[in-house]
Amino acid sequence: MNFLAKLLKRIFNRTVVCVIGILFQIGYLISLFWTLGTLYTYSYLVFEIIAVVISLLIVNSDMNPSYKIAWIIPILSFPIFGVMFFVFFGNSHSGDRLRKRMNRFNEEEHLLLPQNEELVQNLCDDVRTVEKQARYLYRFGGYPVYTNTLTTYFPSGEAKFDILLRELEKAERFIFLEYFIIQEGKMWNTILNILERKVKQGVDVRVVYDDIGCLLTLPYRYCDQLEKKGIRCKVFNEFKPIWSAKMNNRDHRKILVIDGHTAFNGGINLADEYINAYEKHGHWKDTAVMLKGEAVWSFTMMFLTMWNYLNNSKPASYDYYMPRTKDIAPYKSGGYVIPYTDSPLDDEPVGENAYLNIINDAKDYVYITTPYLIIDNEMVTALTLAAKSGVDVRIITPHIADKWFVHAVTRAYYKKLTKLGVKIYEYTPGFIHAKNFVSDDSVAVVGTINLDFRSLYLHFECATWMYKTDCVLDVKADYLKTLEECQEITYEDCLNVNFFVRVGRALLRLFSPMM
Repeated sequence: MNFLAKLLKRIFNRTVVCVIGILFQIGYLISLFWTLGTLYTYSYLVFEIIAVVISLLIVNSDMNPSYKIAWIIPILSFPIFGVMFFVFFGNSHSGDRLRKRMNRFNEEEHLLLPQNEELVQNLCDDVRTVEKQARYLYRFGGYPVYTNTLTTYFPSGEAKFDILLRELEKAERFIFLEYFIIQEGKMWNTILNILERKVKQGVDVRVVYDDIGCLLTLPYRYCDQLEKKGIRCKVFNEFKPIWSAKMNNRDHRKILVIDGHTAFNGGINLADEYINAYEKHGHWKDTAVMLKGEAVWSFTMMFLTMWNYLNNSKPASYDYYMPRTKDIAPYKSGGYVIPYTDSPLDDEPVGENAYLNIINDAKDYVYITTPYLIIDNEMVTALTLAAKSGVDVRIITPHIADKWFVHAVTRAYYKKLTKLGVKIYEYTPGFIHAKNFVSDDSVAVVGTINLDFRSLYLHFECATWMYKTDCVLDVKADYLKTLEECQEITYEDCLNVNFFVRVGRALLRLFSPMM
């Protein structure tokens, strides 16, 4: 009987039900399109005319050119299917409703994050291009520049995990966690034990996790289990068996804030592969930064803004969460720090533009680490122009894929990039999940923002921009050390790829904006 119950639970678990529900909807739509196309000649003609009109509208829209191509081809090739698919999923107005709701919380909280014009002027006096980046990130990212912030770089999940546990034990007032993936195992269970103890000590512990990110890693309604332990929990964009465009918008951020004076950010989720407690896709290479000092306030507000959005309410006052002078006073480190976020609801690709500014302003080198290299024409142009101008542009990607089709698209970009001088390396021990930029021994970014369309256009993301801080050179040193374990991919290597593999990659690349 126990066996039967377990079998039924496995067969009818949430993931299976959701997938069946979505497949049923897709099947119904396809059968509808097929019926319209085969039985009604006039309807097919009408859809052909509509397809041309929609294609013209797409061409003249503000949509990213890569998206335009990815939509126009199926719309013109399969008018009925393409038109209906675009109407249902490509032109959804759900973003407008979400945008209005999010803006209600952003506007007031933006007032609590004023720009320090004296610091901006100091940047201007130092390097004009850096000052421009700071102004851009404040105007469109919503977060100001800080100094007096100690930054510590972690070249691996294991290094971060040890320090993270130590810092959690010190918490006295509140702990905020916001992660794309949480999975039961050594890493999360160890953290959870500390969180439970802290709750009993009166610490305000809150958790936000993305429902699709945790679809296969946490039980259904896991938030209820946390609530029973006294841990306040919210789930971002709960996954339902209804195919909707808003499911594209995920909370991909990784934020942990302790008492308003310490924060962690980077690519590391709360699952065992991130600390190599078990092997998944070979050795898992990831990175993070720890901030102590004034700049932590921005990460506190990032979390609270998302929490308020999910809770659809905001506190009467934010005074309790503001950093206490006695807590941040010891951190008088030099350099400048800007924690920033990117939202798919503001029509501004902050994450991509921050990267583009670094590439365009580089004089000697730009070193990039990314698990996915699925980029638009603007990014390709910036990378190749920098390389052609004598800048040493290097990109590290994984050698072992976590998703074969995404890795195939990543490799589809190698040929053009290497031909024009960009150096590509694959991390041979396994999968590299880090999202790092470092340039000219002065600027670095560590965060959650991949070089792919989902991160740059569809997800909520965050990162830490640093200028002349304690750990910029540590990011560079880790990059050069990682290169020793990498295999360079040359232009000649790209020419020797099998013809059918090249064709497959080209087809996948065509629709990469929709992946």
